[in-house]
Amino acid sequence: MGMAASQARFLGLTARKTNVEYEGQQINQQRTTLSNQSANYYNQLLGMEVPTPPSVADYTKTVYTFEDGNLTNSVTSLMAQPDGQYLVSYVSSWTNDFAPVAAGSAIVTKDNTSHYVGSTELRVLGEDLDTFKDKDPYLSTLSDDQIANLEKEEQQYIALLNEKYGDADDEWYVRYVQNTSTGTWSPLFYKKEQVDKAIYSDEGTSQSNINVYTMGSAQETEEVKGVPARLEKDTTGRYINITLNPGTTNEVTYSLTTNTLTDQDAYDDAMNQYEYDKYQYDQAIQEINAKIEIIQAQDKNLELRLKQLDTEQDAISTEMDAVQKVIEKNTESTFKTFG
Repeated sequence: MGMAASQARFLGLTARKTNVEYEGQQINQQRTTLSNQSANYYNQLLGMEVPTPPSVADYTKTVYTFEDGNLTNSVTSLMAQPDGQYLVSYVSSWTNDFAPVAAGSAIVTKDNTSHYVGSTELRVLGEDLDTFKDKDPYLSTLSDDQIANLEKEEQQYIALLNEKYGDADDEWYVRYVQNTSTGTWSPLFYKKEQVDKAIYSDEGTSQSNINVYTMGSAQETEEVKGVPARLEKDTTGRYINITLNPGTTNEVTYSLTTNTLTDQDAYDDAMNQYEYDKYQYDQAIQEINAKIEIIQAQDKNLELRLKQLDTEQDAISTEMDAVQKVIEKNTESTFKTFG
């Protein structure tokens, strides 16, 4: 190989070596960027809060109750006082056997002046008892004294119905139905406004059902607030007796019953929220892991390419050494004056 050719080859190898070194630097920079991205994803994983399933214990509380005749009282609040007593609040519940209750619905028909359920004409509650006596199956069985008493009773019906299902001035229709087994009669009530304003077909039949009410048994509650009380505990720390209004003429002591009550609806809601949060957490983990896997695959490819460049760099260096020796020999043989 001549001197010019050797010089040209050496310059070409030098440029190639420079390009390989530059490409290697670029690859290292890319790997550094990928490493930073991977670190960010791992930091995200470390910063994620793992969802915790709810505990039934968190939705379970101890409830103290005491009986007073037909009243069942559930303690809702105990506030300690400086003198060692408590202010107690509780909810009393009982069964009211004479209360308005829903009794389903019915289709009402009408003509020009009256409304009917089946063949029985509806009467305005508390009115027209004497007028209806001859045509009402129930009223026709009553004496004048019974009619007068029933009129007073129906005024009580109105008050009870409006207290629970209406307003103070609402009016009601009524009809009485007989129990074929016992022979007793029971009232059925229809809110007058709903009946009067219902949409009726051309045949006079209501297009929607009308709500029906009657007298029956209903669970009633009343909250009693801030009653002075003294409490007695057993060796486990649970309350076993309660004395209301201690030191007064109204002092009375009751035995307390301890029950545990779980708010199942609240627990179910919390469990549903946990399942949703866990799904979201798992999805986020999967997405981050997938991104990390992509980064790892890219880094692996860059690592392989860097090894190839390293091998190529070694080969170029070896060839440059050989060309360098050729150039040295050519220089020595060309410019040597004496043997």
